[in-house]
Order: sequence, then structure tokens, then C-alpha cells
Amino acid sequence: MSPSTPSYCRNLAIAMLSLAVAATTIGEVYQQPSEFLAEAFQGEVPDPEVLWLGEALQERAEAILLHPYPALRVRYWHRGERTAWILEEVGKEQPITTGIVVDGDRIQRLKVLIYRESRGREVRYPAFTRQFEGAGLGAPTALDSSIDGISGATMSVTALKKLAALALVFHRSVTDD
Repeated sequence: MSPSTPSYCRNLAIAMLSLAVAATTIGEVYQQPSEFLAEAFQGEVPDPEVLWLGEALQERAEAILLHPYPALRVRYWHRGERTAWILEEVGKEQPITTGIVVDGDRIQRLKVLIYRESRGREVRYPAFTRQFEGAGLGAPTALDSSIDGISGATMSVTALKKLAALALVFHRSVTDD
């Protein structure tokens, strides 16, 4: 089969499309969740714990996300006043995997770990994510800090704001005992 035959061109096009779809689905991995957790706990990662979402917590999560949370439990890591969460929310079409560290009811760190969208990758840069540092809950479903948007990444910015608020709600539910 020569490069000029129709079947060769069709097969090449199918292969290229398959690679493009796979790249979009897999996404760009900026940091493995295990590495994020090691940084969050200075190399001594506590054993994971599970937060079961009762009816009230499910309702709060839905108020933040504007859709039901996709699971009945959430895994997290906890030591002292610090919790770490690996959460996902869809930006425009694909989930954005985000690591969030909460310490003393304030976000200490937020980092995009895996980004799968075709646009809006700017949300992964520290210049953007640093805005979340020190943010807490101001209203039941919103952050008490203003987060500047990024042109062309509005849905990704919104997804990260939702995840930040969700992590703060989850954090309070496991530390307010």
C-alpha cells in the first residue's frame, strides 16, 4: 500500500484521529496525585480516610456543583487541621482532576493535576492557582475571596472555584467533630 492510495490515507486519518481522541481523554498529567499528597504532607502521607456523604452533605455538594455529587463517599487524607482532597469536576466537556489542601478552614494549596480539556489550560499555572491560597467559605456555596477569571477558560475557572468550595465544605465536615 503506497502513501497515495485512498485506503492508506483513510487508515492514516483514522490513526491520527484515534491519537487525538486518546490524548483528549487521557489529558495532560501535570503531577501524579501521589506526588501531590507527598508534598502536602512533607513526604509522610497519612492513610486515606473516607467521608460518607449523608443527605445534608449531598445537598450542600449539589448546591455548590449545580448537579449531584457523583459518589456517596469521598477519599481524603487528614493530619491535624490539614486535609487533602483529590477531586474532579467537568470544565466544558472533560473532568479536571485537582488536588486541594485545606488547613485551618483555609485553602493552603490548589493544583491542577490532570487536565483533559482542549482549551483553558492556563488554569494550571501558579499565577492563577495562587489566588485560591487563603480562601475560605464566605457563603454556604461560595468562596470568600475573589478569583479572577481567564479569557477563554471561563468554564475551567468555574470548575476550580466549585472544587475549592467543595473541599472547604468537606474539610469542615471532617474537622468539626
